[in-house]
Amino acid sequence: MAKSTKLTLDAIDARILVELQRNGRLTITELAERVGLSPSPCLRRVKLLEERGAIAGYVAVVDQNVVGLEVNVFASIRLERQREEELERFSAAISQWPEVMECYLMTGTRDYLMRIVVGSLSDYERFIKDKLSRLEGVASIESSFALSRVKHTTVVPITPG
Repeated sequence: MAKSTKLTLDAIDARILVELQRNGRLTITELAERVGLSPSPCLRRVKLLEERGAIAGYVAVVDQNVVGLEVNVFASIRLERQREEELERFSAAISQWPEVMECYLMTGTRDYLMRIVVGSLSDYERFIKDKLSRLEGVASIESSFALSRVKHTTVVPITPG
């Protein structure tokens, strides 16, 4: 993953980002009213935030439970070796698997921590057998199942400055 340049945001840019994170379907007129601008300058700021990469895209947030994907599994993965080519091979493989919602290269006793979303325990078993355990270089897989979600947000805590 490429590193991005940190932007310095003023208070209006920060409010624009907060409002768009809460509701990406706001019209420019609605957004402008909420941040205290007229529509034209607001649109210019939004376009600039998009061009500078602060706004990476727009999506619909789907409720995984409503669509039958109720099981969240956190899997700790340890590789046999941590050489660059093994790390790249692992990253390339898991990037292709839609069940993997998030994956982080970690410090400590594990190499990766992944959040995997599936519909059932048998779906997770199939994921392990058909995909993860077949991946060359995986030394161990430790799974933890989430009992309930305490907090989930897609809103990044933006502050000016």
